[in-house]
Amino acid sequence: MLNDWVRKTVGILLLIALVAVLFIEPVQQWTELPDEVVSVSTGETELEIEETIPASFAVQGEDEEAVTVSAGTVPIKKITKLDRPHIDVVPGGQSIGVRLSAKGVLVVGFHLIETGEGESSPAEAAGIKKGDIIVKLNEQPVEDMREVTSILRNPDPATSIQVELIRNGKVITKTIDRAMEASEGHKQLGMYIRDSAAGVGTMTFYEPVTGRYGALGHVISDIDTKEPVAIHEGEIVRSSVRSISKGKNGVPGEKQASLTTTKDVLGTITKNNAFGIYGLLHDYHDLTNEGQNAVPVGYAEEVEEGPAKILTVVENEQVEEFDIEIIRSSPQKHAATKGMIIRITDEELLERTGGIVQGMSGSPIIQNGKLIGAVTHVFVNDSTSGYGSHIEWMLQEAGVTLEEIEEKAS
Repeated sequence: MLNDWVRKTVGILLLIALVAVLFIEPVQQWTELPDEVVSVSTGETELEIEETIPASFAVQGEDEEAVTVSAGTVPIKKITKLDRPHIDVVPGGQSIGVRLSAKGVLVVGFHLIETGEGESSPAEAAGIKKGDIIVKLNEQPVEDMREVTSILRNPDPATSIQVELIRNGKVITKTIDRAMEASEGHKQLGMYIRDSAAGVGTMTFYEPVTGRYGALGHVISDIDTKEPVAIHEGEIVRSSVRSISKGKNGVPGEKQASLTTTKDVLGTITKNNAFGIYGLLHDYHDLTNEGQNAVPVGYAEEVEEGPAKILTVVENEQVEEFDIEIIRSSPQKHAATKGMIIRITDEELLERTGGIVQGMSGSPIIQNGKLIGAVTHVFVNDSTSGYGSHIEWMLQEAGVTLEEIEEKAS
């Protein structure tokens, strides 16, 4: 009797375990990369150091209907692929100049001035911080340096200045009590400010019907504060690569490029976030590569480990194609900027640049005739390798939808 009871109990427990495997959603696992994998963004206006990257479950399966999700070598659950819209975009690769005007003026530092109580920075003493965006002085809106100067030259005898600023998305009011008179006859606040930022990157794609585009693949941050630039207005212009500072282990290289005149403005910038910059191209833009037509978008589950190509500029304005290898691709449930690890395998590109260099961010990644992502970061300790972002997140940020394309095309 006891043996029968034991057998029945074991059978029930095994049945419960089987039901759990089949129907309970698995808990996501995380895998750290080796400690020596440190990355730096491949743009020229932002620096980011990272030690680890999350890795999702491995996804296996070649058919179009379903894939098997596994943790290690243990199959967990069979899921159906999402029904993805068929969208064609034109891959970029062109070097572009980026000009951003901040929303308000950005505080980038402080300096000391002589006060009745010794040297100090009245702005810093009032609680203003590096990275704050000043939008009003004495209740008057300010959008650039000239407006700030005009207000500070006002002959109002009061020494206090009321400041309205944005910090971490919140509006804050501060009062600077000891604004001192400078020899030039205007008040000093003891802070350094800036109203614009500029840099060089690479166009990733544009949708030819709507004119929507995506570029860079990572946020543009202020070079001093390392904070994302809040856009008041911005534009992209043509850029020409004059020379390359080759990358080597421990020191990322960079493109030396020049921005063209305002006559060559290609489009507007309406968004700057973790996935790059986005906006609309002007109707008269000429962002075409010889022999390069629109290609389908390849989603994360279509990416394969193995050979691929990138498009980028290493001299003047000529877009060239170079060989790379996809080392790893992690399909992601939620938007993330580092979904792929890539390595440059093209001997010519390695000879000319040493691998991935700053200014290359946004370079489109092509595999099996589809646009699958963009280069975003280089590993500091291995300039031949870096991160890439899956293209689906950039499409989402750009606002590219099949509905809008069909509506505008009809």
